[in-house]
Amino acid sequence: MQEATELAITFAALGDPVRRAIVDRLAAGDATVSELAAPFPISLQAVSKHIKVLEAAGIVSRRREGQTRPVRLEPELLDRTAAWLHEHARRLEARYARLDAVLDDMKENR
Repeated sequence: MQEATELAITFAALGDPVRRAIVDRLAAGDATVSELAAPFPISLQAVSKHIKVLEAAGIVSRRREGQTRPVRLEPELLDRTAAWLHEHARRLEARYARLDAVLDDMKENR
């Protein structure tokens, strides 16, 4: 059940295009809130709120470095989410392959 809760929180956090863009940017390396906000036509405060959602989900973290608090991507959670998706895709592909075999048999027996 914990996995289901973690997945729900992760997908909810990644459901917003601004948050996905922030995650994409952080894949290239750590960044400050100002750097993350630069490409968006929204306030620093709005970007900070998006970062807090990502942080609460465990997707990003912040640390203090002098006067700044760089945001860092935490890939472990995304790796677990990707593994879950991959496993479900594998199962679906196996089901489709079985369905294709049944349909082929039906065509041959016509």
